Amino acid sequence: CISLLQVLIAQGDKDLQVMKAGAMLRKVKSRSWKKQRHFRLQEDGQTIWYKSRWAGTGHSTFSVADVDVVREGHQSEILLSIADEFPADLCFTLVFRGRRSNLDLVAESPSEAQVWIRGVRKLIQNTESMNDKERLDQWIWDWFQKADKNKDGRMNFKEVRTLLKMMNVDMNEEYALRLFTMADKSESGCLENEEFVQFYKMLTEREDVWRVFQDYSRDGQILTLAELEDFLKQEQQEGERSLEHAQELIDRYEPSENAKKHGAMSIDGFQMYLVSPESAVLDPQLLALHQDMSQPLSHYFICSSHNTYLMDDQLRGQSSQEAYIQALKRGCRCVEVDCWDGPNGEPVVYHGHTFTSKILFRDVITTLAEYAFKVSEFPVILSLENHCSMEQQRVMAQLLDTILGDTLLTAPLDRLVPQELPSPQDLKGKVLLKAKKIGGLEESETLTDEVTDEVSDEDEADPKSLSAEALHLNDKKSKLSRELSDLVVYCKSVHFHSFEYSRLHSKCYEMSSFSESKARKLAKDTGAEFVRHNSRQLSRVYPSGMRTDSSNYNPQELWNVGCQIVALNFQTAGLEMDLNDGLFSQNGCCGYVLKPDFMRNDDSFDPERPQDRNGYTSLRLSIQVISGQQLPKVNQKEGSIVDPLVRVEIYGVFQDQAKQETSYIDNNGFNPLWNETLNFIVHVPELALVRFVVEDYDKASRNDFMGQFTVPFTCIQPGYRHIHLLSKDGTAIPLSSLFVNIKISELTTEV
Repeated sequence: CISLLQVLIAQGDKDLQVMKAGAMLRKVKSRSWKKQRHFRLQEDGQTIWYKSRWAGTGHSTFSVADVDVVREGHQSEILLSIADEFPADLCFTLVFRGRRSNLDLVAESPSEAQVWIRGVRKLIQNTESMNDKERLDQWIWDWFQKADKNKDGRMNFKEVRTLLKMMNVDMNEEYALRLFTMADKSESGCLENEEFVQFYKMLTEREDVWRVFQDYSRDGQILTLAELEDFLKQEQQEGERSLEHAQELIDRYEPSENAKKHGAMSIDGFQMYLVSPESAVLDPQLLALHQDMSQPLSHYFICSSHNTYLMDDQLRGQSSQEAYIQALKRGCRCVEVDCWDGPNGEPVVYHGHTFTSKILFRDVITTLAEYAFKVSEFPVILSLENHCSMEQQRVMAQLLDTILGDTLLTAPLDRLVPQELPSPQDLKGKVLLKAKKIGGLEESETLTDEVTDEVSDEDEADPKSLSAEALHLNDKKSKLSRELSDLVVYCKSVHFHSFEYSRLHSKCYEMSSFSESKARKLAKDTGAEFVRHNSRQLSRVYPSGMRTDSSNYNPQELWNVGCQIVALNFQTAGLEMDLNDGLFSQNGCCGYVLKPDFMRNDDSFDPERPQDRNGYTSLRLSIQVISGQQLPKVNQKEGSIVDPLVRVEIYGVFQDQAKQETSYIDNNGFNPLWNETLNFIVHVPELALVRFVVEDYDKASRNDFMGQFTVPFTCIQPGYRHIHLLSKDGTAIPLSSLFVNIKISELTTEV
């Protein structure tokens, strides 16, 4: 049991030796908040510890596994703001996964900065390149270090009892002592490295997996090739490839060379297969880019952000380029920019008539140019809320043109007026501007600047959400500049009159924005018409202006009627963003998901009456929740242990909305066993999302969230599967999972 740090230091890595010794670095939060902190890499090679010299015993830590990337120099707004005080070669930024704020640091010298930049990058690379066994070894080492209170490299029984509490398990003392004694081969009353590994293996033996193994193994020791093939056919519902696949699994996961030679799989190999990504609940083949990307834009759900510039609420929150970077890194393909006149002729971006901070439009577009296509090559829609004067509109047009260059689409493809929207494939690597436009693509180029009272989509669509000042400004006739108008091609914003009007008069490149309340009403009253409208034209839905806390609405209701651009506040974690992340986790996380065929053609699909559609078949979903593994602690107080329960939630058309939950297990977050089956009927599986939630039961108050995973119904792999849980922020919780058995079948009797 040896740590990654020890291996690298033993190899003579000087950077990590220096990091282990520690250094004083300045932590920077703003121009006025720059404080010295002592940073040090811990023994595990995974944790960085830091504290103020005045903080007494108080300190902070973070895991290298939570760091996404290290940026060198003035690569953040905060470090740019102090560039006159600290040169770039002293500065670096640690960017975390999820919604955690960046950590901006300043070293004492360029060489010291390089030590930390190189060192953290090395640790990130090593963490990412670990295989499952190395990850497990690291995890065991981490626990050994936490439990070895006196740091003598051995663990007595008292330390083991403490360890069990830390690991979220309340074990009978007699049983714990029995395991301890069995592992203590030296009979010294303490566990040393290898003995602790043996203790951990006994502690984590999976009786639930062993039972499944026994069901298919004739001799109870191995699965022959034929027995493994039988398991894949019967339980995992694999077809003709199961024999070939069985051999591949033995080659890939079986640790015993002897078993491999005889074409067999041991319990260890079987367990390694079941916890691997290939046996996860979400089919790995559907994780990759696999959908037809050559259909019109209106045929896709598009991952979309609202008020993208905000890191927090909509009254006093911080506006930041970092918010755009985070959204784009999550696969967002439609970002919003609220533009207002700024000083010195420079347009600014912020939430108008509030106390949110302001950033330059120029900086937002520069950020977009750098990050737009790092995660996905498919088009980005820039949704422009334009509140600027003619003069600053011209500045915006010039900035868009000069900064984005050829990536900004400024004319129809092949210079032809389209009869239908182009496809994501056609528009790869392009930024599309969504805004008001003078005239249409068919018009001659001789039109001059036009007076219009429709400057901002959201203002004209949802006047209730505006302040008195904004309403007064909106009453004034505003001019739209020709230069800005000419940059709008396939996303011309128009006022929505009615579905009949759109059917008779609207062009395919015209689109409307709807407040959540208006969109919901249309979906409820005229769902089938909304679906038909969205098969040809784009629709954007945005949160109510009353959501000043940046909360979100449920996007599922709007996906049910085919709305493509269902904009959410990405900065706000919770159910709604879990659904968004779940839907867009498929198809290479490219930000585009092809709508079901019945929403792309002229068939009349009504989400309120799904049984009326052609080819309707409902499915039975049966989920046996078997067990949980190493669930996270909610309360970090020593001695506190969770009482977990699992809830399965179905989101889809109204008839499919359902929730069921297991009972709770007392005092066991380490290896709780439920063995409870939850059954659902799903009428429109093509639109359904299945969310697995784990909570800590509390009879006196609301249950605490522990972890979740959301998967599109059509991406579920049936059979025995592990569900690897995500935190509230959407980041992975190491080794934390649920073990389930999923069966999907056609419903043969009328319900």
